[in-house]
Amino acid sequence: MNALNLTLFQWLAAGSQPTPWVLSVALAFALWGAWLCAGVLVYALWRHRADRAYLFVVAALSGLASMVSHAIASSLNTPRPFVLGLVPSYIEHAGRGSLPSTHATVMFMVALAFLLRPSLRRLSVPLLVLAAATGWARIYVGVHFPIDIAAGLLLGAAIAGLAAIAQRLAHRFVSFPTSPAGRTRDNRNAAASPWRLP
Repeated sequence: MNALNLTLFQWLAAGSQPTPWVLSVALAFALWGAWLCAGVLVYALWRHRADRAYLFVVAALSGLASMVSHAIASSLNTPRPFVLGLVPSYIEHAGRGSLPSTHATVMFMVALAFLLRPSLRRLSVPLLVLAAATGWARIYVGVHFPIDIAAGLLLGAAIAGLAAIAQRLAHRFVSFPTSPAGRTRDNRNAAASPWRLP
C-alpha cells in the first residue's frame, strides 16, 4: 500500500517544476474548494426550504466530521509530503496530521449527504467533483498523500452513512399508530415534515 501511495503521489504531485497554469488551478482548489462547498450548502439552504432541517443537520455533521478527522490525524501524527522532503509545499501548512485529510472528509461527507437526498441529488454531482478536485489539488501542492484523500473519503462516507441509518431508525421507531385516524394524521404530518425519508 505504501509503495502504491508513493507511486500515485509522484504521479499527481507538482514536484519542483510545476506547470504554472496547472499550479494556479491547483492553488485555487486547494485554498478555496472548501469555501465553495460551504457556498453550495448555503445556496441549498436558501433554495430548498423543504430540506432546511436536513441541511442544518448536514452542516452540524460537517463540524463533527472535521473534529473527528482532526482527532484521528492528531493521534496518528503522520508527516506531510513536504515535511519528508518529497516535494516543496506551495501553500503554507503545518507539518503534522496528514492522515486523513479533513478537507476530503468534510467535503465528501457533504456531497454524499446530498446524494442520499433525492431533492438535493442534482447538487451532489458538482459537490463530488469539487471534493475530488480539491483532493487532487492538495496532493498537487504537496500537503497530502493520495492515501490521506482516500481515508477522508472513507471517513466522510462512514459519517454520512451512519447519519442516514440513524435517520431511518428514527423514522421507523418514532411513530404513533394509535388508531386509523391517528395513523392518517401521522402520515399527513410525515409527508409534510422536512425530516421525511427520501
